Amino acid sequence: MKEHSFGRMPFSVTNVGFGAWQIGGSWGDVSEADGRAALNAALDAGMTFIDTADVYGDGRSEKIVADVLKSRGGKRPMVATKAGRRLNPHVADGYTKANLEGFIDRSLKNLEVESLDLVQLHCPPTEVLYRAEVFEGLNELQKAGKIKGYGVSVEKVEEALKAIEFPGVESIQIIYNIFRQRPDHLFFQEARRKNVAVIARVPLASGLLSGKITRDTKFATDDHRSFNRNGEAFDVGETFAGVPFEVGLQAVEEVRKLVPTGATMAAFALRWILMHEAVTVVIPGARNGEQAKANAEAASLAPLSQDVMAATREIYERLIAPHVHHRW
Repeated sequence: MKEHSFGRMPFSVTNVGFGAWQIGGSWGDVSEADGRAALNAALDAGMTFIDTADVYGDGRSEKIVADVLKSRGGKRPMVATKAGRRLNPHVADGYTKANLEGFIDRSLKNLEVESLDLVQLHCPPTEVLYRAEVFEGLNELQKAGKIKGYGVSVEKVEEALKAIEFPGVESIQIIYNIFRQRPDHLFFQEARRKNVAVIARVPLASGLLSGKITRDTKFATDDHRSFNRNGEAFDVGETFAGVPFEVGLQAVEEVRKLVPTGATMAAFALRWILMHEAVTVVIPGARNGEQAKANAEAASLAPLSQDVMAATREIYERLIAPHVHHRW
């Protein structure tokens, strides 16, 4: 894995990190033991970036991260968490300094640290990005030492572009994968110009781009791929990257033809993301140690050819873009 700076912040991170949503919840039955094994395998492979959130398992993910890091000792990886989705209702008026400070204090306790490396607004309502007082509050919390830096996790490219107008925003987390290519049209150019770190999430389109899901695959009732197919619980773009299931399966079969001999489709899909220099870190999740190790190994695949990159663009524009490009 390649290691480089995290935007303007004084952290060095690997280009493949660990997404800790799966070890928190909403992905079916992932035991704490499996979650710990997955995180340990990722760290053993050299990953130096972990992404979690206060709502992943209502703090379970943060607590597992804290416990694993404490038991391992040594140099800590960068740990990013998120705040805002605990609001009920989740509305722009809830993004006050007092509320955010309360969420941050809870994460400090869960992660057992005195200062958060990075806190990200967790896919806030778009209106929040037009409220300077929200970011002024984050600046004050940073000066107070509760956070080292802050960023925004967004659903839409337009939100990303708006967020980086605020000079204190250090990072943007956004969905970017073979099925969600719009970020590289304009946003990545602006992020590089401002030296904003880019965290690419949902890299395998909720498993579609692993090539292992079929029409007959059954998902547990507490798996978002079952209960959020139409955006019932949160933005539908988080589930299968917003691609209609049958369309996604059709596109996967075309992508499969491009995967080099000896590589898995999942590794190919992760390597595709890393082809863009604007991506600081990609954060695939893992349900167990084997998946975490495989994610790390994806970085060692040879660079993809321009012909292959062009072919993925053609598949996207023909099959996928009509369903997602205009929405996110």
